[in-house]
Amino acid sequence: MGAGRSPSWAYLRPTRSTAEFSRHTHSPGTSVSVSCNLCCKVYGGHLRFMSSLLMSHHACDDSWEEILSKTTIRAENEVEANKLVNNYRFGFRKWKSHVTERPFEVRSDVVKELYSELNVIKPHTGHLVTFGNVLYVFLFGWWVSLVYLLVSVLMFVTVIGLPYGKLCWQLSWYFLWPFGKSIQEIGNTVRRCCERAPNCECTTETEDDVSPVLLPSPTEVPIPEMPGRPPHKPYWHRFTTYVWLLLGYPPLIVVHSLACFLSWILVFTIPVAKMNARTLGTVLLLAPEDVSYQGCETRALLCCYHAANWYYYKYTVDGINVFAVNLLPLVIVAMVIGYIDKGNQFASSEVKFAIAVGSIIPLSYYIGMGIASISAQSNFAVGAVVNATFGSITELTFYITALLRAHKTANPCLQEIVKAALTGTLLGCILFIPGICMIIGGLRHSEQRFNSRSTGVSSALLFISVGGVFAPTLFSKAYGNLVCDACTNSTGGNSTSNSSGPFVCHNCHYDLSNQTLFHSHVEPLVYSVSVLLPVAYIIGLIFTLKTHSHIYDIHVGGGQVTGHHGAVVHWSRWRSLVILIMATVLMSVCADLATQHIQPILSQPSISQYFIGVTVLAMVPEIPEIVNGIQFALQNNISLSLEVGSCIAVQVCMLQIPVLVLFNAFYDVGFVLLFSDLHLWASIFSVILVNYIFMDGKSDYFQGTVLVVVYLILLALYFFAPSPAGC
Repeated sequence: MGAGRSPSWAYLRPTRSTAEFSRHTHSPGTSVSVSCNLCCKVYGGHLRFMSSLLMSHHACDDSWEEILSKTTIRAENEVEANKLVNNYRFGFRKWKSHVTERPFEVRSDVVKELYSELNVIKPHTGHLVTFGNVLYVFLFGWWVSLVYLLVSVLMFVTVIGLPYGKLCWQLSWYFLWPFGKSIQEIGNTVRRCCERAPNCECTTETEDDVSPVLLPSPTEVPIPEMPGRPPHKPYWHRFTTYVWLLLGYPPLIVVHSLACFLSWILVFTIPVAKMNARTLGTVLLLAPEDVSYQGCETRALLCCYHAANWYYYKYTVDGINVFAVNLLPLVIVAMVIGYIDKGNQFASSEVKFAIAVGSIIPLSYYIGMGIASISAQSNFAVGAVVNATFGSITELTFYITALLRAHKTANPCLQEIVKAALTGTLLGCILFIPGICMIIGGLRHSEQRFNSRSTGVSSALLFISVGGVFAPTLFSKAYGNLVCDACTNSTGGNSTSNSSGPFVCHNCHYDLSNQTLFHSHVEPLVYSVSVLLPVAYIIGLIFTLKTHSHIYDIHVGGGQVTGHHGAVVHWSRWRSLVILIMATVLMSVCADLATQHIQPILSQPSISQYFIGVTVLAMVPEIPEIVNGIQFALQNNISLSLEVGSCIAVQVCMLQIPVLVLFNAFYDVGFVLLFSDLHLWASIFSVILVNYIFMDGKSDYFQGTVLVVVYLILLALYFFAPSPAGC
């Protein structure tokens, strides 16, 4: 070799650097450590070196492949780590909510502001005239201030309630624009000081600040009463107090309760709810002389700077999102108007149906929180059983309730609605959930990558699921008899006439009235498929969790703060189990009300019954799953977003449908696993499309748009499709 020239083998080097591989991990939202050292020494000729180099290169590729499938999870404690691991495991529902209380000191300033109790005076440099504050004046401020003005006049009229009249007068101006102002509580010592110096120029601090620790603080040193002024009576020994509690306080209870309720329901105005609750429970129960608007160094009772905050969608109550808390009263409303108003005197069937379906949303959230809490605090076996038992309880409760009512009322339309809901859930989880997650995640992150191998397992199971579920339908179309209600030719003659010409047939379907065909061929095929699908599901679990668990290779990294015993769990195992059982019972009640009042909606001539099944009944219970998937995508963890939909779709085909077939075997409700052509081809096309999209292991907003547009096209087909025959 000539001097100054690199040897020819020097160009045979790895083409990807460590940093490049770090950027191309399968899950950008997780922390992955990458290291690969390729050390080469030349001993002997080039042939020997080239052989060892190729072997090292293949070994490095294998190590890179193993490294790319490694996911490091960072969690606050062992309970959260176990929940996150369960999120990545195949077959487990994906849940976003924390099951333990996160240490308040490690939360961001934005989150800390959400949980502020409005009793701290802070230096505020921003503008107080904001859109939220101006909106407060129009929504709450003017009428709350007006009521305080009227109560003030009432207390002035009583003469004896003069101190409370002055208090209400001041509060009237305060609640018209409370921002940047403070209400403070003063004690006897500070009050006497301020009485001597109205401008609060006095101070109760002593000149010598080196006082013993065990002695009272300077503010606790008693100051003699001012000469000529009678001592203040205790609060409950005054006649004025009872006049206030009987005349002035009750209307303010109504006003503040109404304002608190409305502002809490709006979620983003929760500071207004806190302000009203604190006023009603603290400020109005103090003696008037103890409430101050001056600048004395006293204890702050109320100080608000902003009436609204966009980030209150993150607010939780005992680990439950505020939206789920606000929707929970719908369950009570649905039961009250559903079982008391039998004659639809106060609410129509359409309203009852809408409320019953809406109440399913919070119940689904509570069921999900209970499953996540139990799984996070238990071993894998218990978690798997809980997920398999309660993971599909929302959908199964509605389906079984609808089938029972269809059998009781001899209404075959409800069976078609159940099949449409099953297909709608399948289409929504295959197309809409991944699509909307790709769009939202792609708008924040230009390109997201996911573990194509683990996604391939779910895709393969989707093929098996769809093939198994629709196998009886294909079989019946191959061997069943095509029957049409009416056939006419171009000349207007019926099918019995001898006129020639093409025939046009209406309401054609495959007739299975041939009992020999159904009982000897179709029914055994349905039972065989219902046994094979759960077996395939179990094999998939063993493959991904036992024999080939390195596909996920999940382990907990650093960053743990506390162990299992140090973590404060929102719901214990027993509490979670009780909530699961209660939510399941309430779910069955709401499902019964929904199926009881669905008939007027099905009777609408302008809406296809197929469309109602594939949209409202299929996707409403999945709203918590959609929210979870979107949050994962925003965190640049598109892998879990895609697994959300795949996991539900696989459970629909491999668990829910076999359970319905098994239920029908023990209690014959007439459920036959035969779907219409629209269900068949829409599902098959969706599975093929989503597998094509998932091939490269990358996602962006364009691919998500494709999935969502195809989903909307299918919804349009269902919207304009005629209702099932006989409905």
